[in-house]
Amino acid sequence: MELQIIARIHTDLPTKFGIPRQSGLVDALEGTIVFEPEYRKPEALRGIEGFSHIWLLWEFSACSDAPWRPTVRPPRLGGNTRMGVFATRSPYRPNSIGLSCVRLLGVEHTAEQGTVLHVCGADLMDGTPIFDIKPYLPYADAHPDARGGFAAGAPEPLRVAFADGAEARIPPAKLEALRGLLAQDPRPAYQADAARIYGVPFAGLDVRFRVDGDLLTVVEVIPAPAHA
Repeated sequence: MELQIIARIHTDLPTKFGIPRQSGLVDALEGTIVFEPEYRKPEALRGIEGFSHIWLLWEFSACSDAPWRPTVRPPRLGGNTRMGVFATRSPYRPNSIGLSCVRLLGVEHTAEQGTVLHVCGADLMDGTPIFDIKPYLPYADAHPDARGGFAAGAPEPLRVAFADGAEARIPPAKLEALRGLLAQDPRPAYQADAARIYGVPFAGLDVRFRVDGDLLTVVEVIPAPAHA
């Protein structure tokens, strides 16, 4: 079976670094789903506005050429313990397909791009190809008694602070999303150098930070370099 790209999502995250490890962790992160010309048919979305959440089936496009790995090192286990790839949500799979549940903010009809979907809580890089969209059904998709294995509880968020002047360089409309993103600790799980400066591209900015214990401090915010 050959999968067809039906749409692409546009977000403030141009690279893999900084993307939340799961959907729904940072609800303030917004995105816009734009359909490919062939699928810009309003009747294909008839009724979707009645659902609060939708499932996205998408491609790990930044890793699609990488070989699959039977075992991987989940960040939740510190990046040191190996688990089976099918017991994780790692992108290094035989088929580089991801699944995310996002909140549907609205449906907009535009002249240039047809009907677009505005969502939030996505864990997708800007430009990610989407293969399918399905409604989230609370009675069927929610299981309060489900067991979560080694990822049973949500990770404890970091505290986020800004050095003098850094916060003022963030557009106010983007500040809540950035705080939520940074609180999830974008660093690789195996790195814990309190002196190291990291940079996460976000909304056209390069947000540079360091982490000491449970405190993440943004030390500088500069225009981000262009990404191909």
